[in-house]
Amino acid sequence: MTSGGVVGAGGQPVWGPGLVRSDVPAQAPSSRYDYCREGREIYERSFGMIRDEARLERFPEGARTVAVRMIHAAGDVDLVEDLAFHPHVVSAARGALAAGAPIFVDSHMVAAGITRARLPRDNDVVCTLRDPRVAELAQRWGTTRAAAAVSLWGPRLAGAVVAVGNAPTALFHVLEQIADGGPTPAAIVGIPVGFVGSAESKVALAANPYGVPWLVVHGRRGGSAMAASAVNALARSEEIL
Repeated sequence: MTSGGVVGAGGQPVWGPGLVRSDVPAQAPSSRYDYCREGREIYERSFGMIRDEARLERFPEGARTVAVRMIHAAGDVDLVEDLAFHPHVVSAARGALAAGAPIFVDSHMVAAGITRARLPRDNDVVCTLRDPRVAELAQRWGTTRAAAAVSLWGPRLAGAVVAVGNAPTALFHVLEQIADGGPTPAAIVGIPVGFVGSAESKVALAANPYGVPWLVVHGRRGGSAMAASAVNALARSEEIL
């Protein structure tokens, strides 16, 4: 069997690199609906509609590109009402990534949403949530696994880009580490979603006294898709790639 394949019932390979499934249709289904099928055209039309409908004039042009991608991920032009940028977050994040800095994320969902082709230096995307030490640390410290995982980012956090899309406790923990004299990242994208601690963690980030540039979506909204879309937009100035 080809390496990397999946074995089904009876030991038969069903899918994997180099394998062809016997049930893959020979032709596309019949066209029954009128819809756009070309990926690049979908992006161009979508981003054009966002620029027509969203109130982007409140942001400088560099931040508008980021806002457009985030609105696209959220499917909501009203996101601009809660979206806020530190004046230097775009330049700080792009500069760090162009220099090869890693990206630290709070969940594998955020990591999966980051488009590798947009990263300028094939930057490392690091998530330590599944590290075997995390569960014990979380129990010992009386906190969440997401927060404990942040503690394993170590000295590489200095000058890195951080993206938090799920856990408010992870964002709070990053700020607490910095307050205790830990490494300072180049920029923090703080978009944890939820009803407990989400809004408060973003207020804390936006008010941070450590000089760390930030990007937030105030309130309860957030999530992996929005956090990843922000990183994708910060990675390159080109709107579509």
